Formats: sequence, C-alpha cells, structure tokens
Amino acid sequence: MSARSGRHVAGEPVQSRPFRPGHPTSSAGPSGEPGMDDVVALIRRRVVADPAPVTRVGLAEAVQQSGRVLGTQGALAAVDRVRAELQGLGPLQPLAEDPAVTDILVNAPDQVWTEGHDGLALSGLRLGTETEVRALAVRLVAAGGRRLDDASPCADVQLGPYRIHAVLPPVSTAGTVLSVRIRRSRVLLLPELVAGGMVDEAVASVLQAVVARRLNFLISGATGTGKTTLLAAMLSLCGPRERIVVVEDASELRPDHPHVLGLQSRRGNIEGSGGIDLADLVRQALRMRPDRLVVGECRGGEVRELLAAMNTGHDGAGGTLHANSAEAVPARLAALGALAGMSQRALELQAGSALDVLIHLTRTRQGRQVGEVALLRSGPGGLSVSPALIRRNGAMVPGAAKSELDALLSAGGP
Repeated sequence: MSARSGRHVAGEPVQSRPFRPGHPTSSAGPSGEPGMDDVVALIRRRVVADPAPVTRVGLAEAVQQSGRVLGTQGALAAVDRVRAELQGLGPLQPLAEDPAVTDILVNAPDQVWTEGHDGLALSGLRLGTETEVRALAVRLVAAGGRRLDDASPCADVQLGPYRIHAVLPPVSTAGTVLSVRIRRSRVLLLPELVAGGMVDEAVASVLQAVVARRLNFLISGATGTGKTTLLAAMLSLCGPRERIVVVEDASELRPDHPHVLGLQSRRGNIEGSGGIDLADLVRQALRMRPDRLVVGECRGGEVRELLAAMNTGHDGAGGTLHANSAEAVPARLAALGALAGMSQRALELQAGSALDVLIHLTRTRQGRQVGEVALLRSGPGGLSVSPALIRRNGAMVPGAAKSELDALLSAGGP
C-alpha cells in the first residue's frame, strides 16, 4: 500500500480491515459521512436486536433501513461483512469461501495460513493486533456453545461447516492460535479422486471390491492426508438400500448416500456430567440396525467396541486411524486397546479376525495419495501388516500379500 497515494501496489499483500467485535473502527470520509465500519456496526446492532433468525434477506432489509447511501456494491459489501461477523468467520470468511481451502491456520495477526491442494501457503490477510485475534477466537468459540478464557484456554467447537480449535496464551507461547477445518458440502466421489491423482485405477478397483464384498476396512494416515475424504468416497459406493450409521467426535463425514445417520459425541458440562463418548455411541449405533457401522476416527476406547462389532456379524464396517505408516498401525491399535483395558494379546486376536483390509494414505510432492493397501493378520509374533499393493517410485506395485488380497476380493473369497 502506498502511504502517499493510499492505493494498493501490485505485489504487496492486501491488508484486511481490523476486526473489532462490538467496537468498530471509525472511518468517516472526508465529508464527515460515516465510513463503512460505522455503517456495518449500525446494521449489526439492528440485526442483533431483532429476535428473528439472521438471513441474507433480513440483512439486506437492515441495510436498506439504515438510511445510508451505499450504492449497490457498498450495500452488498455491508451485507457480506455483517453476515461474516454474525454467522461466519469474520475476517477469515473470504478465505473459507475458496473451494480449494481445507484449513485456515492463524498463528499470529500477520501469519494467516491456508491449506489446499498444494499444501500450506501464507495468505496476504492481516488481522490487526493480538487483542483482535483473541476477540475473534472468543466469539467463534462462544458461537459454538463453549467458553474460551483464562480459566478455559483451549476449546474445540463445531460451528456449521467449520470445526474450530483455539488456544490462548500462555498455553500457546506465540499468542492466540486459531485452527479452522472446513467441511465442504460437496463430497468427492471415487472417480474424482482417481482424476485428481489421489487414487490409482488399480487401487480404485480394489476399493470398489472392498465395499462390494462387505469387507471390514481401516484407513490410516497422518493428519491432513485425506482419510475422511477417502472414507466418504468409499461409503458413497454402498448400495442405496444399505443403512449407514456414522459415529464421530465432530461431524465431518457427508457421504453421497440416501440413508446415512450420524451420531456425534458430547462433552460434559462444567460439573463433568452429561458427556457421551464414542464408545457409548458405538453401543447405541448397534441398536439402530446398521447395515454398516462406521467410526469416523478411532482415537480411544471405542476401538474395543468397533472390533467387537466387526467380530459379531457387523461386516462392511470401517473407520480411520492416525498412524505415520502402515507398519505403525498394530502399535497404534495396541495403544488404543490399552485405553479400553484390553491386553495386547486380546487386541491382536480381535483385530486380526475383525479387520480385513488396511488402506494407508501418505502426502507426497504430488499431493495426497494412497501409499499402501495391506492385510492385517494375527500370528505367533503378534499383529502384523502384509503389503498387497505398495507405492514405489510413484507407482503402485504388487506386494507379498497381493495373491491373498486377490483371493479375498474374488467371488470365492471368504
């Protein structure tokens, strides 16, 4: 921005207006007329005072009734800003409207990152001061029904399509940290994942057979490798007459399927009562006549309930698991089983008989990709992973368990 002319200079990052909930900046024009910030504040007060639900039509009427001459573009800008502050992410909303963005990460007022198809990138957005970033985080968490203050410096909430996590200092040593995971309403189907390079044609055939044969499967990978995306695509392949019950910590899965029911965990209140964890929800899901039981992410004692369901006739079940490699999955399962009071041997026997196929995702220079398709087996040495397809030099090649996988997927398989 040129200090002398006030015009934007090409190549410089665009500065956003500071976001001050409840205390807008005064930006009166040279003639003394109220500036956009003051107009937006006036409209916001009118809308908040009205008990009616906030809609775009209602916001437009509030702009018209404000008596300010804004012009068509100015009126639209005012509506968008008020809507972003009341229903959206405030100054982060323009970033969220980019369909390629999956995450927005605020490390500092001048460090707002986004993640998309090409990985992390520093945006040109600036959020003013640390005080304003904290105010934004507090407002977003409060809108999700939780509190964020010195007594509760960490919070995780679901706000519409956004999963928001915030941490305040001094727990965060760099100031207020805000992470936003965006759930897109449109689900990517398997052919689109193939076209995008995430799934090879050969792997796509395997995934289709896994669903068609009603095999129990687990999708593993590190954070941000696309586990939920692939799981949604696989569930979209299920027959329309199948009833899918999805259990999640925070609702994210939206498969393209006509019969999906979602159950979401709930934290306890300030007294610690009223909480419902994933293990409880898995038990409830089993009473809802599921054709397929799905746990969005296994992260605790619910792994015992899921494995028990898979071993008692609930075939075609699946879920995801955080793991850095396919070989690390047995150790991760053992750790989760220990949280549920299972011995390592009991976990190995349960997982070995319950899980048929493991699909591991990785992040490469080419993006998110299926790195391995493997079989889980329990033997004298414990639970082991046998690769059937593995990515080497950018291509999927057969592994030691390829013939065993083919037999499992064939019509004559178990």
